[in-house]
Amino acid sequence: MSMQVTADVVVVDYGLGNLRSVTRGLERAGAGVEVSADPAVLDRADGVVLPGVGAFSEGMENAGPFRDVLLDLAAEGTPLFGICLGMQMLLTTSEEATHAGQGDVEGLDLVPGRNVRFAEGQKVPHMGWNELDVKRDHPLVEGVDGQHAYFVHSYYAVPDDESATVATTDYGREFASIVANDRGNVFGTQFHPEKSGETGLRILRNFVEMCAEK
Repeated sequence: MSMQVTADVVVVDYGLGNLRSVTRGLERAGAGVEVSADPAVLDRADGVVLPGVGAFSEGMENAGPFRDVLLDLAAEGTPLFGICLGMQMLLTTSEEATHAGQGDVEGLDLVPGRNVRFAEGQKVPHMGWNELDVKRDHPLVEGVDGQHAYFVHSYYAVPDDESATVATTDYGREFASIVANDRGNVFGTQFHPEKSGETGLRILRNFVEMCAEK
């Protein structure tokens, strides 16, 4: 049974990310999806997804041509959803670039904070299913408190402001697994909703509903 398309979503293709599974997940959630490497296309979207796997510095370098339009969309109130590396790119800086000897790399700074490496004896990457503990109301997390999602990552977000943490997950330490800006239209999940079964589909549906209401 195909759902009626309720919103048009653009998935940013900047060369890093599993675009096919993200696209499929969004389509199942009721979105019309366009995958695009053209920054101009983003202006027409009801919502934008910034996917990503790989290194922070490479991600920011590749996403450079999209920086201005992403900042503009965020300022206009368009829903902007970062997934995994895409979520980390919403923050200000990442330790990862320092580890690679490249010094600090500037993120989008839409959710002020930094990304740090697990360093309390945890095995990295943190891989597999883990629980979401919702800390505050946000449309994205409607109906997912206590559910499990699928993670693959070695770095985690430390927002400057505690109120930016929407949900946490425990992996030897509690870390922010969902973050959002004050306005609520820019948000990200450290896990992969497109690989997180019914929980992930619920999150993607919540996102599509936000885009439809924009």
